[in-house]
Amino acid sequence: MYNLLVTAMEGAWDKRFYEYDKSRFLEYTNEDIASVLKGLSESQIENLKSYPCLFAYEGEDSDVRIGYLTSIKERGRNILIEFEFQQDIDPIPFERIQPIAPLLDIRGWEMNRTHWAVKDEDLFARLRSKGVLEPDRESRTTKQERPASAKSTDPKISKVQGFIGKVLSLEKEEGYEVFYRGHSNKKKYKLEPSLFRRDEDGNYLYKDNEHILYRELLVSNSADFQSDVYTLDSLVRMQHYSLPTRLLDITSNPLIALYFGCKSSLDEDGEVIVFTMKRNAIKYFDSDVASCIANLARLPQTGKDEIQFDENGFNDQLPIKRLLHFIREEKPFFEPRIIPNDLRKIICVKGKQSNDRITSQSGAFLLYGIDAVFDESGTPDIAVSRITITNKKSILKELDFLNINESTVFPYIENSAKYVADKFKFNKPIQPTLKSGATDE
Repeated sequence: MYNLLVTAMEGAWDKRFYEYDKSRFLEYTNEDIASVLKGLSESQIENLKSYPCLFAYEGEDSDVRIGYLTSIKERGRNILIEFEFQQDIDPIPFERIQPIAPLLDIRGWEMNRTHWAVKDEDLFARLRSKGVLEPDRESRTTKQERPASAKSTDPKISKVQGFIGKVLSLEKEEGYEVFYRGHSNKKKYKLEPSLFRRDEDGNYLYKDNEHILYRELLVSNSADFQSDVYTLDSLVRMQHYSLPTRLLDITSNPLIALYFGCKSSLDEDGEVIVFTMKRNAIKYFDSDVASCIANLARLPQTGKDEIQFDENGFNDQLPIKRLLHFIREEKPFFEPRIIPNDLRKIICVKGKQSNDRITSQSGAFLLYGIDAVFDESGTPDIAVSRITITNKKSILKELDFLNINESTVFPYIENSAKYVADKFKFNKPIQPTLKSGATDE
């Protein structure tokens, strides 16, 4: 295992400390490794510090350095690292690394993006075997094992009654609202919208083509979107049709979340995530902040990547001017001024009840801004707790008694027909086995 740290900031590695945006942590990292390290628990921080590091700059012209992380601290939406170089290893020209990039799991355009990846390769063994390091060169430590999953301390339930009791026991303060989300596999799924999902190798599946996905569905199904006033309305409808968007479904009905936590992956533990937030922090379909974030869907990824959040002339940047144009198409009186941090927020938004599915599922959404990452343990604005689900088959039967099933959660005739057909399907009775010498008379 080793850390690959890439930056575009000239001279950054000379300072012996650096801050990464959390959204860049674990990019180009295999999903099974990323799912374990994402929480940055104390034990996982120690693991990361034990792995050797390759410190590199974007492009292929600069030297790379080898060293170790000495400190890892979360700072809001950033991760502050401190590090030291191996003093007995000289800087290595990247041209010596490039021929063996595949052996180090350095992929395609990876060296053209600022990010922090964790690779399942033995850095020193690879470099020694290819003559980049001297054969007797050894690492500072031999501990480079794969990270182990932290043991869960979340409460477990195996019956609907126990789940309802657990939900009712959660304190709900005055002025706060609670939402829920069900995951059928607690080890696999993260609190991220479908747009941000990656393949097993850590590559984004849809994010770079968000603006194309948005327009293609409008082109092919324009009649379905004619009543939509805001871009958010269209995103909600697209989410309904299973297009990858920057929306994450949540619900105000805990039993709906429990159903989704049980409906698939029956042999895996599921979970229900509980979100608690101030009521006055919840936005509605006509919110200005929601318009700013939602219209990012119409901006090409190259434009999003060009946005500089720390510049004084933030609203004078070409990508922001284009974004403002999109916003003013739906809000003509919107002032041509965007607050930079608004574009990187995660907000809870209540959209219009524009279809039966949203109504039946008591739906709301988390809307994700540019490179927004939801801290799995919660944020300053949204508290998170979890309930682990076992015995899924039995829970689904109990939910059916409460009229929570495929027919009611997905209120379409084809789903109702499937549910009715499965429920009343004839099961051939088992014939009794006759013992030797017996008759059926």
